[in-house]
Amino acid sequence: MAALPTTLAASAELPGGPARLDAAASRLPAATRVAARKAQGPFTITPQRRALLDTIRYAEGTWKGGRPEGYRVLYGGQLFSRLDRHPEITVRRRYTSAAAGAYQFLPGTWREVSRRMGLRSFEPHNQDQAALYLVQRRRALHLFDRKGLDAEVMARLAPEWASLPAQHGGSYYGQPVKSRQELTRFYQGALARARQQNRAA
Repeated sequence: MAALPTTLAASAELPGGPARLDAAASRLPAATRVAARKAQGPFTITPQRRALLDTIRYAEGTWKGGRPEGYRVLYGGQLFSRLDRHPEITVRRRYTSAAAGAYQFLPGTWREVSRRMGLRSFEPHNQDQAALYLVQRRRALHLFDRKGLDAEVMARLAPEWASLPAQHGGSYYGQPVKSRQELTRFYQGALARARQQNRAA
């Protein structure tokens, strides 16, 4: 698990507000839109976006082989039980953090994003939607939809997730980080799985 998985809420709300959260989806090829999994929220989850979410989880140490318990991980690796709300449990290890869930949301980040998006629980589909909101808030979602997971996308997301590499290849916060090569390999495998699952659906 990354030393201090984190999501920092230090960015202005997107122009246009929630009604324009997934404008990028309307510009995706028709076949991709048709093939996209139902998102239960404003963001369409295409196979590519599913693979991106899985890669963030992998970097943050919550992948757990894709099992559902990855959505119930506290900082440090222990599991919490309830998904009706963010657990807000502070863990003291090498660092001190109350990060939780598949994308290691800090309580303040979750409160802000869930309020803006109207999310009423900490259930997996809401965590996915909130993570994509943060990707878009970092001005990385449209870029990712066009180019895939490259060094520029990772660098834009590095201030949000400490385990992703910044432009210089290290952590934005000077903490342990996954390499671009390792994340690219994982993303490619995750994309192949997501496409296969989408075809089977």
